[in-house]
Amino acid sequence: MEAKIIPAIIAKSQEDLEDKIRLVQDYVDLIQLDIMDGIFVPNKSLDFNFKLPKINCQFEAHLMVDNPDDWVKKNWKKADAILIPIESCKNPKELIEASKTKIGFALNPKTPLERIKDYLEQIDQVLIMTVQPGFYGKKFLPEVLEKVRELRRLKPELDIEVDGGINPETIKSAFGAGANLLVSGSYIMNSKNPKEAIEKLYNACSFLPSP
Repeated sequence: MEAKIIPAIIAKSQEDLEDKIRLVQDYVDLIQLDIMDGIFVPNKSLDFNFKLPKINCQFEAHLMVDNPDDWVKKNWKKADAILIPIESCKNPKELIEASKTKIGFALNPKTPLERIKDYLEQIDQVLIMTVQPGFYGKKFLPEVLEKVRELRRLKPELDIEVDGGINPETIKSAFGAGANLLVSGSYIMNSKNPKEAIEKLYNACSFLPSP
């Protein structure tokens, strides 16, 4: 499976969102939207009725909210894929069955894979957080990659995503462990040259065998 680099956007306003999308939209085909309510994580992002431009990119919504069930029911049309935190999801099976878009579960660093094993045949992807979620620039946690390795053994064809602390060094470990979707927030979005940052991430993976 080939590596796919996904920029992650944290935005406080519609203008902020549009500005950040413009920074990366010409260099990727998938953008992650970080949805935060200030309760599940101590930060807020895209906690308003945002609108997305019609561009040649898809969008995935990474929910870091206390009531993902409610967000999905109200906002599922906003994204091509929705990643739901298993820790705050009240009705995983119900959400999967009602889903009208691609759906996956996200796991915080301390959450075991056992929490989602019953749903692996029904979902499209799994996101494993390699930092404590909520802010750009947190420290990469290499020990979390054991979950990536185990998940790749369990489901060889599954889309496995990692998010947090991804840069040209840490991406080698994440891709080597079996993640094929690689989210980078601060490294790309805080770069003076996002295109060059994305290219460096792809180059770092190019000499490694694919998962």
